[in-house]
Amino acid sequence: MNYKDFIQKVSTQTTLTKEETEKLLETAINVFLEQLTENKSIGIQGFGTFELRKKEERIIVHPATKKRLLMPPKLTVHFKSSNVLKEKLNNQLKNE
Repeated sequence: MNYKDFIQKVSTQTTLTKEETEKLLETAINVFLEQLTENKSIGIQGFGTFELRKKEERIIVHPATKKRLLMPPKLTVHFKSSNVLKEKLNNQLKNE
């Protein structure tokens, strides 16, 4: 599902127009970014938790040249799904 399809689906399931839905989604994404840049986690009950993690500096090997390179440290976003989400997905798998 791409961005436009997501906006369309949310819009049809609510009383919001496509424009209102898009503005709501953009605002939610901005709040997520703001919280993550302040190194705060975001928990959504029944869905999961997003948090910022730091990957340490490490040595990698370029597969084509076999040359060793130093990969600098970086921040990544980690998602941990809630037990409710896991159960729903596993129940859906059992019903297939």
